[in-house]
Order: sequence, then C-alpha cells, then structure tokens
Amino acid sequence: MPNIKSAKKRVVIAEKARQRNVAARSKMRTLIKNVLKAIESNDKAKATEAFAIAEPVLDRAACKGLIHKNKAARHKSTLAAKIKNME
Repeated sequence: MPNIKSAKKRVVIAEKARQRNVAARSKMRTLIKNVLKAIESNDKAKATEAFAIAEPVLDRAACKGLIHKNKAARHKSTLAAKIKNME
C-alpha cells in the first residue's frame, strides 16, 4: 500500500475503473453470446434484434478504449455475416 496521499487516491480510482471495465466487458461479451445463441437456434428475427442491441455497445466499448476499434469492427462484421447467411 502506498504511503503518499495522492498515490492512495490513485489506487482507489484505479480499482473503480477496473470494476467499471470488468462490468462493461462482461456486458459486451454477454450481448455477443446472445446473438450467437439466436443464430444457433436459426431464429433470424431474434438474431437481428439481438445484433441491433449489441452493435452500439460494441461501438461504445471501442470509443471508450475498452477494446480496439478493429476488434469491434471484426465482431460486428462476423455477426452480421452469420445473420446474413441464415436461411
């Protein structure tokens, strides 16, 4: 544990940021899994709806620096292609 007051404060702030990042990353992953489950069940309407919810969350994560913008683009592209190829 640090001895300097400002360093102690940084530890607290860093922990809050870590918790926020963990929650945001978890939400993002859950939404991606929801789209994949809908695709697996061959429900195109449900998959499209889930993708519409997941897409802005991915964009927001990339914008805030939680993930790289290319990773967000890759996820969106892959999910969109899988939905498009459904019967």
